Parts: sequence; C-alpha cells; structure tokens
Amino acid sequence: MTAPDPKADLLRYLQEARNALLWKLDGLSEYDIRRPLTPTGTNLLGLVKHTAGVELGYFGDTFGRPFFAQDPPPWWYTEDAEPNADMWATADESREDVTGLYRAAWEHADGTIAALPLDAVGRVPWWPEERRETTLHHILVRVIADTSRHAGHADIVRELIDGSVGLTPGKDSVPPGDRAMWEAHRHRLEKAARAADEAG
Repeated sequence: MTAPDPKADLLRYLQEARNALLWKLDGLSEYDIRRPLTPTGTNLLGLVKHTAGVELGYFGDTFGRPFFAQDPPPWWYTEDAEPNADMWATADESREDVTGLYRAAWEHADGTIAALPLDAVGRVPWWPEERRETTLHHILVRVIADTSRHAGHADIVRELIDGSVGLTPGKDSVPPGDRAMWEAHRHRLEKAARAADEAG
C-alpha cells in the first residue's frame, strides 16, 4: 500500500464537487440555467458563477496570486459590487463565459495548490484582521465544503426544473423507481408529516 497523499485526496474531492456542479447545467436551456427557483433567487448558473469567484479569491488573492492581476476584474467581483452580484448571470453573460471562467478558476487554483505546501500561510483580505492568516490546508477544506454545499443546492434546483437527479453521470445515488413509485413515496412522506403535525 502506498502512503496517502493528503493534497491529492483533497484535490480529488474538490474536483468531484466541481464536476457535479457543472454537470447540472447539461441539456438545459438558457432560461432554465438562469431562472430563480427559491425565494432568494437560487439558480444554476449563478451557483457556478459564485463558486468561480470563491476559488479565484481563496486560491488567488489569499496567496498573492491574483487571477485578475493584468486585466480588470468583472463588475461582480469588485468590492463595491451590489449584494448577490455573484449569484446570478446577466443576459449578456453567456453560459460559456461563466463556465469558462469557472474552468479557468480551477486551473488557477490547481496551480496554487501544486505550488504550495499544505501548511503554506496566506491572508484572506475579506476576513477580520485578527484571523486573516490561514493555511492552504484550511482553505482547501473550506472550499471543498462550500463547493459541495452548492453542488447540493444544484441537485435540488435541477430536480425542480426537470426531475433529473444524480451525483455524477451514470451514478444517480438514489433507489431505482419510476414516476409512480416516487409519487407514492412523496405522498407517504406528506401523510407522515401531516400526521406528526396533527399529533403535535
């Protein structure tokens, strides 16, 4: 048995979450990848855009490797951007623009991860001064958790759009069943919820 490589393990889980998030856009119209499906506006392309920004900040600015060192950053990445600017795409921002930036963010982040040891210290500019210093290891864990969380959001949003579910292509991670089985399952859960509410 070979010795474990902690950095490789962390990067594998990060990449799996990245891939899952992008996969949720496959086969959908421009409208469907952008339309808000929660009261706070959660949408698939916005999740990708937000996660791109997360990687650019944490693996770029934090370790002195700003992605936008030569070119001005996009409007939504600046300090004076409107709230939630990174959580949705304008009509002028194409799917290719957003997903291309996300893939470029992966490449930039992977360069940081490859170049530095896990105990390398960086400074997160937007954290409170007293705790800005942190390690690459901490940032990797944080970004994996954040990306996985948003991939979970994307799972639910995609299911609301067209009923598609799954962890990765070819691996849906849910028990087999047709529409009738799932409708019966949902009805059973609704009945249990109402019964619990009435008993309480």
